[in-house]
Amino acid sequence: MAAEQPAPAVRQLRLVVEAADHDAAVAFFRDALGLPEQAAFSGDGDARVVILDAGRATLEIANPAQKRMIDEVEVGRQVAPRIRVAFEVDDARETTARLVAAGASEIAPPTRTPWHSLNSRLDAPADLQITVFQELRTPDERAGTDGFGTGRDGDD
Repeated sequence: MAAEQPAPAVRQLRLVVEAADHDAAVAFFRDALGLPEQAAFSGDGDARVVILDAGRATLEIANPAQKRMIDEVEVGRQVAPRIRVAFEVDDARETTARLVAAGASEIAPPTRTPWHSLNSRLDAPADLQITVFQELRTPDERAGTDGFGTGRDGDD
């Protein structure tokens, strides 16, 4: 009988972004990108926040060499700030076109990557650089590809 896994210590990753033009940022990420509104709060002095559901969250920690390599693959040059937000979508080409029409600036069009995804890079509202990506292989297919794994020694 397998041992029960302990409950995760963290239940949610919430990325908090200050946006000088709050309305434009909400319209872009909620309405154009399609992140459903989960909650909204307001307070004194015109304080406002909208919490958008971005599906499953992960925290991707890359060393400087990996960050440079991702920039080279996706854009062809070093452009990313220290923090970049990535959104997995079903159709990277259609989503990229929709986001550009909604006011994003395309840094690089959808590009097939060595890790078998289709990635585009955009400058978005709230001074965020974002990647829109579409997985082209299933997790099982990627697992059999050189360079993929968990990073934990000895794990299967």
